[in-house]
Amino acid sequence: MLSPLPDRYLVVGNPIAHSLSPKIHRLFAAQTGQTLTYQARLLPLEDFAAHAGRLLDRRLRGLNVTVPFKPAAYQWVDALSPRARLAGAVNTVSVRADGLHGDNTDGVGMVRDLTVNLGMTLATRRILVLGAGGAVRGVLGPLLDTAPGAVTIANRTPEKAEQLARRFSHQGEVDGVGYDRLAGRRFDLIINGSAAGLHGQVAPLPAGIVRRGGMVYDMLYAATETPFLRWARAQGVDRLADGLGMLVEQAAEAFWIWRGVRPDSRAVMRALRPAVSAAD
Repeated sequence: MLSPLPDRYLVVGNPIAHSLSPKIHRLFAAQTGQTLTYQARLLPLEDFAAHAGRLLDRRLRGLNVTVPFKPAAYQWVDALSPRARLAGAVNTVSVRADGLHGDNTDGVGMVRDLTVNLGMTLATRRILVLGAGGAVRGVLGPLLDTAPGAVTIANRTPEKAEQLARRFSHQGEVDGVGYDRLAGRRFDLIINGSAAGLHGQVAPLPAGIVRRGGMVYDMLYAATETPFLRWARAQGVDRLADGLGMLVEQAAEAFWIWRGVRPDSRAVMRALRPAVSAAD
């Protein structure tokens, strides 16, 4: 008797060749004894719904969605989780008998990395988040769920930060400002979610903005320290982390949604770091 074909999962984006998601999920599957396939697919930039729809078949059980398609996936699915609805973006799609279910695991992945892997207590802390784009919008809900003392969103365009702060104000104390309003303020944690690092730039932050014993966290990851982490080290900050842990933890949350099993993320992070270094 022939064995049934394995469940199929995909990650879609543009570009996509750099994605570590196939390696991550294959490591998760091997670790947990799950039988599945997971591959990357490049989609054209136009008409996401049509191209994604052509991927659906009887074996497909889920899709991860990355840049730039998360907002389009939000419009494509039939049902949304509360955190996806709040984020306005979907990065995890479950293909179920009653339709396509969209979720967003970015924020919970970052929070789990900060609290479980890095051992930081977020409750009552004063947190600064840099940027006001989709990456930040995707993590604010779970971040505010940890009951921080206050969250400040800073952006080059203050109006965007203020708009985002209003969107999440029902969850706690959150304000939006321009970078020029940060002088004299101190934070326990600074999270970089701006696009500046993609261009080798650093947000214009004043000296002394990180409290003694505070942490700096970059949502980007790289083989060597990102420009933002180099800036933090020059400021005397010694608690630094990049976004590799967030990448793995958001994938682990997706895996749990799909398979009902939570993998050992730390083991996968240890296996991935050399691969990141080799790729860069």
